[in-house]
Amino acid sequence: MQEVRSILVVLDPEHAHSRALTRAKLIAGTTGARLHLLMCDKNHDHSALLSLLSSQLHDDGFDNVTHEEAWHGSLHESIIKVQQDEGCDLVIKEHRPDNPLKKALLTPSDWKLLRQCPCAVLMVKTERPWTGGVILAAVDVGNHDEAHRLLHTSIIDHGYAIASLAKGELHVISAHPSPMLSAADPVYQLKETIEQRYREECTAFQAEFDIKDERLHVAEGPADVLIPYTASKYDAVVTVIGTVARTGISGALIGNTAEVVLDSLECDVLVLKTEEVKVQLAELARG
Repeated sequence: MQEVRSILVVLDPEHAHSRALTRAKLIAGTTGARLHLLMCDKNHDHSALLSLLSSQLHDDGFDNVTHEEAWHGSLHESIIKVQQDEGCDLVIKEHRPDNPLKKALLTPSDWKLLRQCPCAVLMVKTERPWTGGVILAAVDVGNHDEAHRLLHTSIIDHGYAIASLAKGELHVISAHPSPMLSAADPVYQLKETIEQRYREECTAFQAEFDIKDERLHVAEGPADVLIPYTASKYDAVVTVIGTVARTGISGALIGNTAEVVLDSLECDVLVLKTEEVKVQLAELARG
């Protein structure tokens, strides 16, 4: 988190107490990052509140605070436009679950933000303090192409940084697939060979990132089930996850693990992307 120099804090016009601002103050208090407060509302009638919040933050010792009201067609588009204009490294937003029927018919706004925002996004779900808590980093140890390797490094680095910030413990979850007789690679046809492959890869992973046995959790099954289960079991305060940011038809049909687990997790969620995806999304945002 030390490389975060500018944080975009998305405020909710309908909820005066901002969980997002609480998390932003915690991070900025350690990193010295600038805080840019954003109110997304077509009516643009929150200038007095924004001025008051900025003044309070200044009194609390946060010297570099700016604010604005903006609306660019939709909530997620407004956030991304301001993120690009301000050059923010991190977006912090409170997540409130959508109505299930509405979610079935329309892609939730927060899903769109996770897919399309070029920088890291912290979705705040609770008021629980991070102090002394478990930070859960979700990785796919079995996927070690260059893009995923770099993404895993980023996930673990951010996990350690938050654990240091919160004086907590970093734990790691990695799900591996169930046996498939139709798999082209014979390794993935038998439970024993899958487990052996993952144990070998986990040993190398642990050595590279200094993860102790008791803090690595490897299990068979779908990631979107195992990540919330593990987070609940160890009472995680933050889960750090990566996304390939699928868009279009493939995103609608397949979905991203980050999106699927967003409502299932009972803790805050930090979503990271690969450098390649960040560049592509930034180009789309500017276009």
